[in-house]
Parts: sequence; structure tokens; C-alpha cells
Amino acid sequence: MPDPDLSAVKAALTAQRIETPSWGYGNSGTRFKVFAQPGVPRTPEEKLDDAARVHEHTGVAPTVALHIPWDRVEDYGALAAYAQERGLRLGTVNANVFQDDDYKLGSVTHPDASVRRKALSHLLECVDIMDATGSRDLKLWFADGTNYPGQDDIRARQDRLAEVLSEVYARLGDGQRMLLEYKLFEPSFYTTDVPDWGTAYAHCLRLGPKAQVVVDTGHHAPGTNIEFIVALLLREGKLGGFDFNSRFYADDDLMAGAADPFQLFRIMYEVVRGDGLSEAAGIAFMLDQCHNIEPKIPAIIRSVMNVQEATAKALLVDREALAEAQRSGDVLGANAVLMDAYDTDVRPLLAQVREESGRDPDPVAAYRRSGWAEKITEGRKGGQQAGWGA
Repeated sequence: MPDPDLSAVKAALTAQRIETPSWGYGNSGTRFKVFAQPGVPRTPEEKLDDAARVHEHTGVAPTVALHIPWDRVEDYGALAAYAQERGLRLGTVNANVFQDDDYKLGSVTHPDASVRRKALSHLLECVDIMDATGSRDLKLWFADGTNYPGQDDIRARQDRLAEVLSEVYARLGDGQRMLLEYKLFEPSFYTTDVPDWGTAYAHCLRLGPKAQVVVDTGHHAPGTNIEFIVALLLREGKLGGFDFNSRFYADDDLMAGAADPFQLFRIMYEVVRGDGLSEAAGIAFMLDQCHNIEPKIPAIIRSVMNVQEATAKALLVDREALAEAQRSGDVLGANAVLMDAYDTDVRPLLAQVREESGRDPDPVAAYRRSGWAEKITEGRKGGQQAGWGA
């Protein structure tokens, strides 16, 4: 592989931004058990304190996604100011219309209009929060669907979904966007109302330019070519963001790059190929993970580093050589170009990038030496730890 332009690669890596999720700092688990850990945040402010440590050690995680009502506070402007004091910004606002008893048969697609109005009211509340925090993106994921044939009218549910999305879209202000996420299944098992990228894309296309699709890397059937979806949505200008995590079986929400780092590399190559790293592309790169048995902050730091490593390898692909091999029909040569980049050890390069920005070359080791884990373990005794539903 010829020597790449390392100055351009370093510049891209330095400019990269990865958003961390507030809920990733709280307690989580499986459907059987949520596991508590010492030092877990009890308030949105303490989540921001932890997020500030991730950004301090990585240098590329300056925004934190909120989840409402899990992160509900009295004064969102004050929360934004609290984040700013710690070198952070409040990022994507995630709506929650899946935990109330009223939503057993759905939220925005529920057959009862009063339940749909309740869900719509919450979504509009989230836009109000965006106004107060300066957030750009509203992320929508719906657990809506059915479990049995004949349970509800499939087409009517799409009509209800479209109606609610249209009302939320009309409420968006200048510079604000709606990001629609899809999921193959769970908790609904017969039909899911937004099960795939095509359904999300169709709704976003009808809504307009402020509506974009979110690709959660764990929300696909086994064997799905996620990088194809990424390439197509980028080509159509409809890729709004990522929820990065790993899966072995279904929506496992493991650390990004843990299960299939080669897949993450392939995805990031299509992002690079489609100029998706540029600020103009507007793609939100966010982690969406549940750290059930591993310590929260080191796991998030490691995940950020995994995304950085996949990005670095993608940036090292010799695109001229790849294009030439593709034009000439050199199947093995084209594959070898990609594999040369993937097989490159980019850890020394990223260590150099961090050192040049005044940071420790090893973020995980730096965090362990910082004493933060011991400090929060001792200082956060008592109170209710944050977690699912809190």
C-alpha cells in the first residue's frame, strides 16, 4: 500500500465527533435483570460529569444525547449551561413513547386516538426541549407494532404514523431535524411499524428535507449488508445519523466494534467514500449501547476508540488503486486494497493524533490513572441511580 497523505488523515480524525448517550452512563441489563454498579450517576448533571471525562480523554466526544423523560429537568437552559461549563454540548433529544402502560398496543399508531394524542404531545414537548437546549436533532424510535395476525390494520397504522410525523415535522424550527430510526423486531413480533430502512426512507421522503433516516447497526436481520444501506442513503442525501453498537444475535447493544470490527470498517469506508465525515453532510455519529456487565465510562471510551480506529482504517484505503482495480475487473486486487487498509495497525497513528492535541495517547489508561472511578464510587453513595426509566 502506498504511503497515504497522513496530514489529511490526521485532520479528518481530529475533526471527528462522536456523541455519547446519557443512558450509557446509567445502569442497564437484560430483560431478566438490571445490574447496579457503584458510582453510577443519579442525575442528568452527574451523567454530564462522566461524559466530560470521556471527552477529556478522547477529545472527540463533545456532545451528549438526552433521553426524555429519563433526563427530564426543570430548567433545560440551565442543563445546557451546566454542560457548557464542562466543555460539552447537549446533542440529540431522544423521545420515549414505549414505557407507559397506555402504549401497550402502540403509541403513534395506537388504534385509540387519545393515546396517539398523548404520544404526539410528548414528541412536541421534545421539540420544546430542543429549543431550550439548542439541540439540532429529534430522534424518534417507536416500539409500535403487533404480535398476532389480524390484531390491527397494517395499512391504517402506517396512516396514523404518517399523520403524527407530519404534525411533529411542522413544529420543527429552523436548523432542526427529525431522525427516524427503524428496527426489525422487538418488542413487537408479527409486524413492526418502522421495521426497515425502506419504511423509514419512504416516510422521510414524503415529509421533506428536515426528515432523515437513522441507521442503528444492531437493528438488522443476520447477514444484512448494512454498508449497502449506508451507501444508498448517503447517495440519496437521507442519512441523518448512526446509532453505533454491536450485535451477535439481535439488538444486543454491545460496544461498537466488539462483535464485528470488519463490518464497522466497511460501514465507515462507505461514509468516507460518500463524503459523510464532512460537516456539510450533517451526519450524527452516536453511540447507543447498554453497558450491562462492564464499567460504564471505560466502555464508552473504548467504544469511541473503536469507531476512531475503524474510521482511520477507512481513511487509509487507497481509493485510486481501488477504483483502478474495480474498473479493470480485478476482483482480488480490489479486495486486497480494502484488506491492506483494514489490516493496518492504526493505533500508533491515533496515539500520535492524541499527543499532538495535548492528550494522553492511551485514553483508557489515562482514565484509570485519573482517580475518577474511585471518586464517584465514594461520592455517589445514596440516592437513586440512573437507569432504565430513571
